[in-house]
Order: sequence, then structure tokens, then C-alpha cells
Amino acid sequence: MSQVKIVCDSSAGLTEEEIKKYNITIIPLTVMIDDTIYVERETITNDQFPEMMKNAKSLPKTSQPPIGKFVDAFDKLGADGSEVLCVTMMESISGTVHAAEQAATMTKTKVTVYDSQTTDQGMAFQIVAAAKVLEDGGSVDDAIAKMKDVLAKSKLYLAIDNLDNLVAGGRVSKFAGALSNILNIKIMLQVYGGQIHIIMKGRGTKAIHKEWDRILKEMAEGPKPVRIGISHVEGDKEVDRLKAAVEELYPNIPVVVRETVPIIATHTGMGACCLLYYTE
Repeated sequence: MSQVKIVCDSSAGLTEEEIKKYNITIIPLTVMIDDTIYVERETITNDQFPEMMKNAKSLPKTSQPPIGKFVDAFDKLGADGSEVLCVTMMESISGTVHAAEQAATMTKTKVTVYDSQTTDQGMAFQIVAAAKVLEDGGSVDDAIAKMKDVLAKSKLYLAIDNLDNLVAGGRVSKFAGALSNILNIKIMLQVYGGQIHIIMKGRGTKAIHKEWDRILKEMAEGPKPVRIGISHVEGDKEVDRLKAAVEELYPNIPVVVRETVPIIATHTGMGACCLLYYTE
């Protein structure tokens, strides 16, 4: 039986250990800061990016990987007769899935492209679960079924501290952005159905804390989490508060905390803080 190898884009919030353990090939996205192009994981790290974004003259621009990068990876991985399962971030924030689909038609390797309907550590939860299925001799279909199961039991909540980047990126009007700054408006987003939804708008940090408390109460009353992650953009104070609250609920479940990837940070702006988990 041919082996199945996993490919994903660099928005997946996998740890270095997971990438090595499951031999995952990462196709990097690129980000342009003041006319210089940086390649995620190669010429820029998640930790370096927030500072560079703060000092940039204009909002950084992110790009999906070139089709050629996918084709090269598919050709190389399939040279020994292996199949490829390529997992991408959700279509609503990036055209990466379409680049991968096009590349799949340009290689001799048998490639299945799957839109994870999420990103960051939410995507990593699915990829690791799929890798375990494949390791146990499962098929690509088995791995995709497992990813869909994980997705159905996943939650992703994202607190936005200021709307400047959403305004600069054209996702929020300038008027609404200016008004939000005057009124100190914070928003909570949730990803479901492959889309980003606003679930709360409120004034000041207290409003966000109240919403986090509601989310944690809901989490505590639901099924037990399997994995928990917090991703952020220099959101240290909020991360500490959220992590302490989560650890109080689940002292035996490790919480993976990481700076998010440039493509996400560009949209969310500084101070963003995201809770991701999936349950039994």
C-alpha cells in the first residue's frame, strides 16, 4: 500500500515537534512589509513579525504560496509512489486552497486537497489527528473523515483589541474604525462554517473579559477538551489572564501558547488573543 504524506500551508499552528514527528511538508505563505517580501518560516518568524508590523509605513500585504511551490512539493513527495493529502486554511481568508487545487492538476502525484475550514492551531488539531490515522494505516478518506470530526468539535474565539488593521485592510469602514477608537470598542470573533463571525461588540477591556468569562463557562459546561491552544499578537496580558483561567478549569491539559502567523496577525492587529480547542 502506498504511503500518504501530508502537506499544509504555513498558517497551520503546528509545533516543530509535530512537524518532525509526522514528517509534514510546510508550504510557506509570504508577507510584504514596505516593499520587501518575507517568506514565513524561512526569512521571518512569528515572533519577529509584530515588531516589524508596528514599525511598517503601511499595512503588510500577505500572499498565498505560488502554485509552483505546491507543484514542486507534490512532485518530490510523490516520486516514490506516495499519495499526498494537502490541508489548507479556510478559503474565506486566503486563496491558498485554489493554488493547491490548481497545482494538484499539474503533478503526476495523486493529491487530495482539503480545506480545513479554519486556521492556526485549529488547523493543527485536524492535521495531527489525520496524521495519527494515516500512521495507523488509515486511508486519505479515513484521515479526512477524522479531520471533519475534529472540526465539528472545535471552537475558535478571537478577541480584537483595536480595529486599525481591519480598517487598513478594508474589512471595516474608516468611519466605523474611527468611531470604534473614540469609543474604545473591542470585538469578539468566532470562526464557524469556514467564515469569521462577530459575536460581541463592547466598550473597553471589561467587555472583552465578560465575554471571555461567558465563553469559559460554556467551555466548562461542555464536553472535555482534548487539546487547547492560545494564539496571539503580542497580547501578553490578556494571554496570561486567559491561560490562568483555562488552567484553573483543566489543570491536566497542557495549553499551547504561541504568537500567531503573519497572515493572521496582519488582519487582527496588535493585542489580538485567540482561544482554540476541540473536545471529545
